[in-house]
Amino acid sequence: MIAEDSEQIRMLLRDILEIENHQLVAEASDGVEAIEKFMMTMPDLVLLDLAMPKKDGMSVLREIMKINPNAKVILITASGNLKSIQECIQAGASTYILKPFKIDELASTINHTLSTPEK
Repeated sequence: MIAEDSEQIRMLLRDILEIENHQLVAEASDGVEAIEKFMMTMPDLVLLDLAMPKKDGMSVLREIMKINPNAKVILITASGNLKSIQECIQAGASTYILKPFKIDELASTINHTLSTPEK
């Protein structure tokens, strides 16, 4: 599942998932929609933007982890704010990647996260 407010980045993430032979089950352009779609689809992985309208990525992450404590979430952020990133990891994010990201780096992170056993 992709939760990202930028249409351009959602398209890029969609392409990366397709190239890596992963099925996209849902997309969300804001935090409220992200939680709704997560509950409807229970995806294997969530690519979650930290800065989104209606509900920020940190709030979305906390709700996802309440719904499924074993959820695999890769935080995608333009902010290099280490404190925010650490808070997200403590709240349950599997890992993070900084924008702008390299396509091969994100693909590798996605594949590694999906192959990691549940918490």
